[in-house]
Amino acid sequence: MQHKRVGFERRLLPWLLVAPQLVITLVFFIWPAAQALYQSVLIEDAFGLSREFVWLENFEALFADDGYRNSLEVTVVFSIGTTLLAMSASLALAVMADRVLRGAMAYRTLLIWPYAIAPAVAGVLWFFLFNPSIGIAAYGLRAIGYDWNHYLDGDDAMILVVVAAAWKQVSYNFLFFLAGLQSIPRSLIEAAAIDGAGPGRRFWTIVFPLISPTTFFLLVVNVVYAFFDTFGIIHATTSGGPAQATNILVYKVYNDGFIGLDLGGSAAQSAVLMAIVIALTVVQFRYVERRVEY
Repeated sequence: MQHKRVGFERRLLPWLLVAPQLVITLVFFIWPAAQALYQSVLIEDAFGLSREFVWLENFEALFADDGYRNSLEVTVVFSIGTTLLAMSASLALAVMADRVLRGAMAYRTLLIWPYAIAPAVAGVLWFFLFNPSIGIAAYGLRAIGYDWNHYLDGDDAMILVVVAAAWKQVSYNFLFFLAGLQSIPRSLIEAAAIDGAGPGRRFWTIVFPLISPTTFFLLVVNVVYAFFDTFGIIHATTSGGPAQATNILVYKVYNDGFIGLDLGGSAAQSAVLMAIVIALTVVQFRYVERRVEY
């Protein structure tokens, strides 16, 4: 069987078609990343009037800082918690929505709505829900004997930001999981049911392996989301506190760069953060993807 290769009569046409996306990538991704790498080897004042080339001194000071190592540990805990909670909750909701026959569109619309909310607004919503003074969720926890106070307790603060970040991402995951579930032929599930397989066994032996490509894609997306796109939630809920208990890496970059005015150190942190996310993505594609069944 011969495959016909599709081509363009003019070589300039394909470049013109992708030019808008190339420009956006260059201006908003490549150029800022190059600027951060350049600033990471400099020491300069807050106004950019004087600068000194210091090679890797910013990185040496960074890895010798106990606060940075603590921020790295906090980021690992936060990212794992957010990813697991967001993916497991969205998968459960997608499975339940896929079984609903009456009013299915209404359920799906309501589950998608949170994705339209800005991260800072989502953080404020959860902040008021768990506010120790006026929050209804904090009131309910006190009623059952748990004294919730994320202002003073670092564990409470971590739980709050993980729940808020996961809730914001559930809708995105839900869309992909639901699309994956609806693409599975019903004949396979019906055949397994006729053979006597229960709902749990049908899910783990048939459904979940068939949506493993979707699960792998969402795993990569959720890890990147937890590392980069949760700044607004952290800033609106805990501002990295209490006692740096929720000071994840992306928030520390902002705090040191814009509040502490350590531009070189902040740029070095952003370069390390970018390297960590790239390394995690490579590991996921090299090792996790081997377990994916396409």
